[in-house]
Amino acid sequence: MLYASGRFLAARAATTLHAPPRARGPALRGKRRELQIPGHLETPSYDSLTGLRTRSSAPPARRVVLRKGRMPPAIGSSHAGSELRLRRGRCAPQASRAGGRDKVPQVAARSLKRPAWSSWRFETAGWWATLAVVTLLSFATRFHRLDQPAHICWDETHFGKMGSYYINRTFFFDVHPPLGKMLIGLAGYLTGYDGTFLFQKPGDSYEHHNYMGMRGFCAFLGSWLIPFAYLTVLDLSKSFPAALLTAALLTFDTGCLTLSQYILLDPILMFFIMAAMLSMVKYNSCANRPFSAPWWFWLSLTGINLAGALGVKFVGLFIILQVGLNTISDLWYLFGDLSLSLVTVGKHLTARILCLIVLPLVLYMTIFAVHVMILNKSGPGDGFFSSAFQARLSGNSLHNASVPEHLAYGSVITVKNLRMAIGYLHSHRHLYPEGIGALQQQVTTYLHKDYNNLWIIKKHNSNTDPLDPSFPVEFVRHGDIIRLEHKETTRNLHSHYHEAPLTRKHLQVTGYGINGTGDSNDFWRIEVVNRKFGNRIKVLRSRIRFIHLVTGCVLGSSGKILPKWGWEQLEVTCTPYLKETANSIWNIEEHINPKLPNISLDVLQPSFSEILLESHMVMIWGNNGLKPKDNEFTSKPWHWPINYQGLHFSGANDTDFRVYLLGNPVVWWLNLVSIALYLLSGSTIAIALQRGVQLPAELEGLTRVLLRGGGQLLLGWMLHYFPFFLMGRILYFHHYFPAMLFSTMLTGVLWDTLLRLCAWGLASSPLGSRIHVMGILSLLLATAYSFYLFHPLAYGMIGPLAQEPESPMAGLRWLESWDF
Repeated sequence: MLYASGRFLAARAATTLHAPPRARGPALRGKRRELQIPGHLETPSYDSLTGLRTRSSAPPARRVVLRKGRMPPAIGSSHAGSELRLRRGRCAPQASRAGGRDKVPQVAARSLKRPAWSSWRFETAGWWATLAVVTLLSFATRFHRLDQPAHICWDETHFGKMGSYYINRTFFFDVHPPLGKMLIGLAGYLTGYDGTFLFQKPGDSYEHHNYMGMRGFCAFLGSWLIPFAYLTVLDLSKSFPAALLTAALLTFDTGCLTLSQYILLDPILMFFIMAAMLSMVKYNSCANRPFSAPWWFWLSLTGINLAGALGVKFVGLFIILQVGLNTISDLWYLFGDLSLSLVTVGKHLTARILCLIVLPLVLYMTIFAVHVMILNKSGPGDGFFSSAFQARLSGNSLHNASVPEHLAYGSVITVKNLRMAIGYLHSHRHLYPEGIGALQQQVTTYLHKDYNNLWIIKKHNSNTDPLDPSFPVEFVRHGDIIRLEHKETTRNLHSHYHEAPLTRKHLQVTGYGINGTGDSNDFWRIEVVNRKFGNRIKVLRSRIRFIHLVTGCVLGSSGKILPKWGWEQLEVTCTPYLKETANSIWNIEEHINPKLPNISLDVLQPSFSEILLESHMVMIWGNNGLKPKDNEFTSKPWHWPINYQGLHFSGANDTDFRVYLLGNPVVWWLNLVSIALYLLSGSTIAIALQRGVQLPAELEGLTRVLLRGGGQLLLGWMLHYFPFFLMGRILYFHHYFPAMLFSTMLTGVLWDTLLRLCAWGLASSPLGSRIHVMGILSLLLATAYSFYLFHPLAYGMIGPLAQEPESPMAGLRWLESWDF
């Protein structure tokens, strides 16, 4: 790919820098002009007259004398520590030796020696002023009308509720790691929110509850995306116009603005992704000063941000992959640098293992330790986890509980499936609909505690009450034939030769009979996995199976979600495949039998490693189980880059306060064009260099920026976009926004480079000296004007819909798929 080939081709281009400069007789006799090029500490650069590699080792700006009509090359490297190998001061001696072979003209030499302290101070002040303006504009756009609308919008109902759970210390289940929700809860707690708002559904008014702290926290992190992108592009391209264009595109994008203003995980995730990208670029730029304080700082900060990205959502793995590929590439070139000893290479490897693997892992596990420590009360997520996990939650029926140790006839029990997030064997008075097997009572699995989870275990051939004091206690043993009677409806667990509702070749499981009286299809043989016949069955610790006596099938759960007629609970089937899997293995959890002595369940307390492993298994299962439901809005990955369709955050008609998540079409379509142009131009340059084409000295820095800096950004876009094509879970438009950040940075680098190339190509024309400035200015003005047109999408609309002439969005519905 272009990024990988760029590393090789940049090295090839770099070899021309050590060759003697070309003859410059007539070229030097023309009128000269002096250009101020911003200076950067330890930044590799190029003398436009000689083509020699030099290093700016001090802050003052360089004054480079150029022949009239020539363009200043883009200076700097998009990857410090690249093939140019500017390490340990070796660059300066090489440059001086090359200069000795072909003397630099005296005019240029005198120009380079002039002190420029006042110029450096001016440029430094300008740099800080530009960064301050970019940051202030970012914060101003994100915090404007942050309190509107004063009701729940879209996924605030989930993540605001989860923030409340942290404040109340109530355990819950979510498919994402906990860091984002913990930070939302912390922000609410610190700003006076008491965690009492229910967050029931979108549109509910916040009333007197303080929601601004949580929205403000998300907006605060979302506001930093623009300065982070600005600094990243500035470091990759060493071009202020490229960085400024990138900042403008993100500032004036209505989609990024909308996502940053609500209680969502997206601004938190993107904050850590962009912070990790910036930190990686910064530590790359310190490669000529390895093991210095700045190098250690940026390397460690990269690891911290990687842990943050993964701690918010599992898609943080994509930025981890990008940093990993960059690190492998860098280590490979270090290994090939024969001036470095193997001990030094080993130190580099050790430093990266410590900062990019060990540090993130420790922080990630610390996040989970804090999560487990805070959420110590029973809540709505208990049923997704094992009995041992539930025993640690105060308020749970298993916490500090005592139950009879061995299962006996007449006991009231709950039966839990051992596969994560399957839940309890459950039944209710609703019947299977016509056409779905026999018209009998539904049997499902249910993830939450419920009276309909209770069953009575009885002998298969007796209707006497085993709890009668006149009868002795009789324990259930491995291999016994039993009957399970549903306590609430008195119907027996039953199977027969009807196909299961969703899983082909599996048999239907129902509730059948009246007051425990049924037929032989109610009989099951209970078996303990890996035990001998006759052994007693232990509560919680025995892993058991139920074999249907007539058909020989095994009771299990497919994990498939039933339609609305099944209350979206999980399908229970009787599978003819006797292979032992977690789907067909159960344990006895709750156990009530007044005739038996109890034992304490404290022995079930799991270790932290067991909690961590189980939590991830449940989250992974939950993510895979997020499938589109009937009539639920979703989108496809190919929709996203073209801005095909937005997403309603609030309101749907002309009386509602409407917020619509849609990217600024000018920004998004420019990004799409830029990706195509980059692939074309980058491939052309890569092929030309591979074929040995000698580029003019003015173009060498530009091509390196395009191949290396642009390649790094293209790789980021690809890693954050293409994996979604492989996912089977439900997808939404907002999943594209991390990739959109990379495509926008690529747009800034590409157009700045292309306009510089145009200026160089038209150097003899009066237009040549102005085309770069006019081009960047045109893009900035077009972006700002498009934001003026589309800003009501983000800040809210009231009144007629877009198809009405009097609507504020009239005429702006450029695609039929936009439904604002």
